[in-house]
Amino acid sequence: MNKQSNTYTLIYIIILVVVTGAALAFTSISLKDRQQANADADKMRQILASVKIYPASDAIISDYNKYVVESYAVNDEGQHIDGVDAFGVNVAQEIKKADSSRELPVYVCRTADGALKYILPMYGAGLWGPIWGYVSLDADGSTVYGAYFAHQGETPGLGAEIEKPAFSDQFAGKQLFKNGEFMPIAVVKAGQKPQGDEDYVDGVSGGTITSKGVGAMIDNCLKPYARFLESVRANSQK
Repeated sequence: MNKQSNTYTLIYIIILVVVTGAALAFTSISLKDRQQANADADKMRQILASVKIYPASDAIISDYNKYVVESYAVNDEGQHIDGVDAFGVNVAQEIKKADSSRELPVYVCRTADGALKYILPMYGAGLWGPIWGYVSLDADGSTVYGAYFAHQGETPGLGAEIEKPAFSDQFAGKQLFKNGEFMPIAVVKAGQKPQGDEDYVDGVSGGTITSKGVGAMIDNCLKPYARFLESVRANSQK
């Protein structure tokens, strides 16, 4: 075949594309399990961070299995949903559903001092992309023990500050129930207060839209847990 012909060039390109595509597909498939394992480990790390446990990279899985003693999913009535793997629930998809249709993951942690904590996942939208996090509650089902927040593409030095302890540490000690009423924590501009009686934290300076996104995420993701947390509170008072 004439190597200078259009036919030869076309065949060469087709073969090159097929071979390259096959190589990339093989690589992707062969690495899929490892990529999933890394993603799972990172999720475990984030869950543990919400209860102030920060394991070394080679101890994430063992510490997760050590401290997270139980996990399950509940519905908006606070009832356990049988047959649901809480860790496998896609929170990003669940928040698009009506509250009554959601599968709500709960991670139960027992810290080194024996204290019981309930960890709830959150997912929302920032200025440039998804934001997410976890909030941990004391055994009373109301007092925040810790929080962890992350983002995909918020602006460094502005909205991206939600991932820093200076922001997340504000949540410790805040209450989700005030005068017996469930009130998700508000995120407001520094120096301001919410219109209601709910507890609040200061938003990040210069990251107004991201801060509002965190507030909306907390409201949207935690409200469906109200019945469940009411039952936790009732059990803790027995």
